[in-house]
Amino acid sequence: MIYYAEIELFLYECHSLKDKRSVLLKLKNRLRKDLNIAISEVEYQDLWQRAKLAVVTVSESRVINEQVLQQVLSITDSFTELERTTTIMEER
Repeated sequence: MIYYAEIELFLYECHSLKDKRSVLLKLKNRLRKDLNIAISEVEYQDLWQRAKLAVVTVSESRVINEQVLQQVLSITDSFTELERTTTIMEER
């Protein structure tokens, strides 16, 4: 089973694209290392206070996929530099 999530973020303390890339790189590296997921920025690359990330996880169990995506959201919410605004999750 493949689970997919789109996470929109607002980055409060970023005042340039360089700041934004730094924060997102730190988040993406931590998620990849801790949870072994695929993650990429898919929209708003030219805006410095907004981002949309796509996250994909694959497993044989729906329960495991849901747990992994909940951990993704929990880790994302732990970053004080950003706020999660919209999250869409679906099974593909």
